[in-house]
Amino acid sequence: MDRGDRPAGPADRMFTVGLGGVFALGIAFTAFMFMTSWGGVSWVFGSAVSTVVGCLALTRGRRGIPIVCAGLAVTSLAVAVSLIAGDELPREPAPVTALALSVLVGSAIRALPAGPAAGIAAGGVAVAGAGWLEGPSGVAILATAGMTAALVTGAALRAFDRGGRADAPAAHGSRSDRP
Repeated sequence: MDRGDRPAGPADRMFTVGLGGVFALGIAFTAFMFMTSWGGVSWVFGSAVSTVVGCLALTRGRRGIPIVCAGLAVTSLAVAVSLIAGDELPREPAPVTALALSVLVGSAIRALPAGPAAGIAAGGVAVAGAGWLEGPSGVAILATAGMTAALVTGAALRAFDRGGRADAPAAHGSRSDRP
């Protein structure tokens, strides 16, 4: 999204590496907790979903809207499957999935034009809200807190990026002006 107009710097790369480490440790910890509490293969579904959405979050700047929409779609499908499965599967979005989706949504709000950013924000709120369909739980609270942080942080960074880099016209003489 915002990486198209400038190369990724060392701070951006370090943030992505650190985020990948948080995702990996979170997925491993969650899988371990499911293995010891739910038993069986209950950990496989949540780990797979968290891995896919986490990988999408790590590549968030490379393809923009399709990456964010894929993250929303995967998470929405995971929530629907966990609702249909009832007590057979842990509730979704799992903590790492919620974090990864929050990163995707916050990045989209920061970097995309206002229309698509608003649509993605609404999709993120809908996914977080779907976590409440079976009533309050720690999973739903974490997903809601993450999405709230994404909305606030994405909007704040958009405002600090000189009036929203995504809506600002290209500067005279930039690479985008070349034929």
